Amino acid sequence: MSKKYKILGLAGSLRKDSLNKGLIQAALELAPENMEIEDYTINNIPLYDEDLRASESPKAVIELKEKIRSSDGLLIATPEYNYSIPGVLKNAIDWISRPPAESPLNNKPLAIMGATGGISGTIRAQLHLRQIAVFTNMIVMNKPEILIPKAGDKFDKEGNLTDESTREHIKKFLIEYAKWIERVSIK
Repeated sequence: MSKKYKILGLAGSLRKDSLNKGLIQAALELAPENMEIEDYTINNIPLYDEDLRASESPKAVIELKEKIRSSDGLLIATPEYNYSIPGVLKNAIDWISRPPAESPLNNKPLAIMGATGGISGTIRAQLHLRQIAVFTNMIVMNKPEILIPKAGDKFDKEGNLTDESTREHIKKFLIEYAKWIERVSIK
């Protein structure tokens, strides 16, 4: 693998001290040499409005679409809210996926991570995100998985991932993600 992969990292949470923002930060630190991850926030994406999209997409949406289009892959870290992904993440995906024929999500390699204070490790949210990826035609890496339960015990007060075993798992996950991108990328 000689190519350096450009990855866009999105946390599905707006909270300043989000564990999933911490996961994206950990991924930036732990990325293999052939991967560069950019942390991008969805905080400024407005609520999806078909009328607004039909007239002129908001600047924040256009910028996010361009970031995704110019990336080799997408890395999403999602919390689990009510057995699903957060509304803000779904909202961003709704914007990005319209119109479908022009969506930068089409054939985009996707890796999913998730951290939660509960015991499920975001299993259901990740499953729901995989269902959404079917419609948007993203190519999801199925294994390995990053499902972090009781994540509050694995981060320090500044939001840094301190659990060494989880850090090692993320390193291996990102190495496999680079291999996945190489395998599935549409030339």
